[in-house]
Amino acid sequence: MKEKNTLKKLDITINDVNQVYSGPIGILWEMLMGDHIHVGGEEETKKLAEKAKISKDQTVLDVCSALGGPARYLAKHYGCEVIGLDATHNMIDEAERRTEHKPYASLITYEFGNAIDMPFKKESFDVVWGQDAWCYITDKNRLIEEAYRVLKPSGTIAFTDWLMVGKLSEKEWYSLNEFMAFPYMETLKGYSTMLKSTGFIIESIEDESLDFADHCHMYQEKLRTELKHVIIKTYGNELFEAADNGLSLWVQAADEGKVGRGRIIAKKQ
Repeated sequence: MKEKNTLKKLDITINDVNQVYSGPIGILWEMLMGDHIHVGGEEETKKLAEKAKISKDQTVLDVCSALGGPARYLAKHYGCEVIGLDATHNMIDEAERRTEHKPYASLITYEFGNAIDMPFKKESFDVVWGQDAWCYITDKNRLIEEAYRVLKPSGTIAFTDWLMVGKLSEKEWYSLNEFMAFPYMETLKGYSTMLKSTGFIIESIEDESLDFADHCHMYQEKLRTELKHVIIKTYGNELFEAADNGLSLWVQAADEGKVGRGRIIAKKQ
């Protein structure tokens, strides 16, 4: 019998995430992280690509592709075809604008769609890719099943994600997820169980939580120094205070070993 996820979830929908990333919060995350909008930026994209053995002859599906930073990196440096899938029109429009006229633009397509009901035929892709974005998905079991469906035989799933890595109090769990508009955070064990139950063979699973904590401190410092004035001037002190308070919660939880990040590579049987 397939084991199902039993973690509790906040009542956060794709529409809630759309609102976040269509407004100033989405801009704030790019200001902190760059247009890759994930921990480690371009360097982390390179690391994941090397571990996933990305090559020119592959077709990669970037699930929750956001502004298209990773898609552009993969097309530029590996020459592979990349399809970016995202459920936020604003992100797709901006990703297309930033990709237009690039010498590798013909290798990249952006599609509007939901990660738990992907608009693609089975066995269409060599790689399903994700970076720090599946924490926004309400049904991660279904996401993994969809990834398996659209992957070709022996295809690769390669992703990183924000995780719950320790015990959280009820208040901590609620505050951390609410601030980020996450329905919930998965665990490394949870992802491992889902992947194996779906039929994947795990090649590597890495806990990057110490690096995650370091980056949380970096983002907090950046927010409080070089970005503080421009955020207050553009969006007001209320938004700055909300961002600073929320990020402080994450810094503390990361330092205490309660939240973190993982990197997983697995193969479809």
